[in-house]
Amino acid sequence: MSSPTTFAARWLLPISQPPVEGGWIEVANGVIQRVGSGHAPGRSQDLGNVAIMPGLVNAHTHLELSWMAGMVPAASAMHEWIRAMMHVRRVAAPSNDAVTSAALEAARGAADSGTVLVGDISNSLVTPAVLEAAHLGGVVFHELIGFSAPDPVASVTEARERVAEAEAAVGNAPIPIEVTLAAHAPYSVSPALFREIAGRHDPGPLTVHLAESPEEIEFLRSGHGPMRAMLEEFGVWSTAWTAPGCDPVEYLHRLGYLQPGMLAVHAVHLRDEALSRLRSADATVVTCPRSNLWVGAGVPRIAHFYAARVPVAIGTDSLASTPSLNMFDELAELRRLAPDVTAASFLESATRIGAEALGFGRSYGTLAPGKQAALISVDIPSGVTDVEEYLVGGVPASAVHRLF
Repeated sequence: MSSPTTFAARWLLPISQPPVEGGWIEVANGVIQRVGSGHAPGRSQDLGNVAIMPGLVNAHTHLELSWMAGMVPAASAMHEWIRAMMHVRRVAAPSNDAVTSAALEAARGAADSGTVLVGDISNSLVTPAVLEAAHLGGVVFHELIGFSAPDPVASVTEARERVAEAEAAVGNAPIPIEVTLAAHAPYSVSPALFREIAGRHDPGPLTVHLAESPEEIEFLRSGHGPMRAMLEEFGVWSTAWTAPGCDPVEYLHRLGYLQPGMLAVHAVHLRDEALSRLRSADATVVTCPRSNLWVGAGVPRIAHFYAARVPVAIGTDSLASTPSLNMFDELAELRRLAPDVTAASFLESATRIGAEALGFGRSYGTLAPGKQAALISVDIPSGVTDVEEYLVGGVPASAVHRLF
């Protein structure tokens, strides 16, 4: 049992309550013991003009695509971006060691800019070990793709074996790392594979790319358009597939994939009634606005997400479609797109809601006794009076420091 350490700072951001000016926080054995304001009890380390807050949660990224940083240009439509990304994969695919090295560098950069938990999408399962090495925790979603998968039962059985092996390998990580299955998107996964993943899913978060582009909406409504053309071009179109003629949320409901705790990533083109249905299903929207703009998917309806009262978490997506994994950069983009949403709401999305969405809400996401001391401090200029607004205005990585 180590002696408690007390930090004092100009600001504390508990997230579960308004910012505290002139606050302190006591930590022992990696756990928050007490949080208060005014004169700190006993001896304390005064960090000065900083804000102490919970570490950030990047609820959606693809670390194994980090080797593509700067290689896939912006596009005017998502199907064009996918084609460009697939071309890069074909002509410039690096070795497994290079993929892992790039992922580790990106993960360390995310940690250095204040992230403590991630929701990472992995096809190869190289990233659980990467998270451990970067001192990050969270969930690695082993993503399955297969629009014409011949044997969904075998695919899921084999994937579950890979998941169990990967999770066992990081069982002693200092920050918990969970590994689970997920489906990619309605235009890349067959109905039978969706059902099989949903039906054999263990308790916990479930993720899916959903309503990211207008082409996806058209595909589900009519069965035609650029997404079908792309599937035919790639040789994976299934003549057995029939367009459901509905929106993406209804489609997942029919397949049994719309479950409590589901993460609807992107949700750029969901109407208000679909957002309301996600809220009723205890699902969470994960918005990644910089990526949405880069890939040509469109502008996410940020203000509508919050007005619909659906929980909103935040992700960066991958370095193939965004210039950084710095969550403060993502917060600045959210502020630009939704000036009427409160800064407090954005910060809550980047901490408490993200942690809850990944299943870590009991231990992470707020400053409260009993929570893990996954703390960061952010340098605050002396003239700042609205600390929340400052934090969503664009904080450089050099101003962020991990305390534990």
